[in-house]
Order: sequence, then C-alpha cells, then structure tokens
Amino acid sequence: MISKKRLAAIFHHQLYQNRIARAYDRKVRPREFKEGELVLRKILLLPSDSHSKWAPNYEGPYVVKKAFSEGALILTGMDGKDLSRPVNSDSVKKYYP
Repeated sequence: MISKKRLAAIFHHQLYQNRIARAYDRKVRPREFKEGELVLRKILLLPSDSHSKWAPNYEGPYVVKKAFSEGALILTGMDGKDLSRPVNSDSVKKYYP
C-alpha cells in the first residue's frame, strides 16, 4: 500500500514539473543574434573585485562576427580586433545606437 502511494506521489510530481516547464517555456523568448549586429557585453567581475554602485554593467559595443546555434557568439571590437574567447548569448544584449 505504501509503495502505491509513493508511486502516485512520484507520478504527480512528474506531471507537476512538466506543467511548470510548459508554462515557463511559453513565456521565454529566445535571443537570436545575427552576424553584423551590435551588442553590449556584460562585465563579469570576480568576487574579490570591488564594484561601485555607479560603475557600468556593460561594455562595448561589439560586432557579432559569428553566431553559433547553441548561443555562443564570436565578437569583434569596433576597431576590428577579435575577442580571445567566444561569449555566451546570455551575457550580451543588443545595442541600439
């Protein structure tokens, strides 16, 4: 009898998780970047670095040189120099001059 209740609880939990995931996915709008777009890159600080309240949160603008399907971007500075590493699309936002 206890095992049936456990199975029912697990089944109910799985249904609940699926329902919540569908509700969340309905609201999410994926970010799509195309080559040649201008973006700002988020400044990621180490915990030991001091960051004042009025310091900028983004740096740039950068130009998207190549956009991969999984969200990775290769950025180029306005002077034409490439950044050393790819950047995740979660840490950039579009720049509107």
